Amino acid sequence: MATRLDGKLGLETVNAFLQTMRQERAQHLVLDMSGLLFLDSAGVGALVSLFVTRKHAGKTTALASLTKQASAVLQVSGILKLIPTYPTVEAAVNARE
Repeated sequence: MATRLDGKLGLETVNAFLQTMRQERAQHLVLDMSGLLFLDSAGVGALVSLFVTRKHAGKTTALASLTKQASAVLQVSGILKLIPTYPTVEAAVNARE
């Protein structure tokens, strides 16, 4: 199951993002980050929260098609060591099959 993120994932959007994504029942969730224009520390926190919540439920989460800005923010925060990332959605989906 791949979900494309568009626009901003920041302080003003993280609550809606988490409410929506926590309802996702897919065993393996791939977040397509290619449409994400902006990511801040609140967005990073939301990604970590989602990852941890899903992991505790026995489900997996991966990130795909990171933009340069999102990649830089995740690199600085150390999250790239925690959440699996892939160059494309297809690669992320195939990694779990």
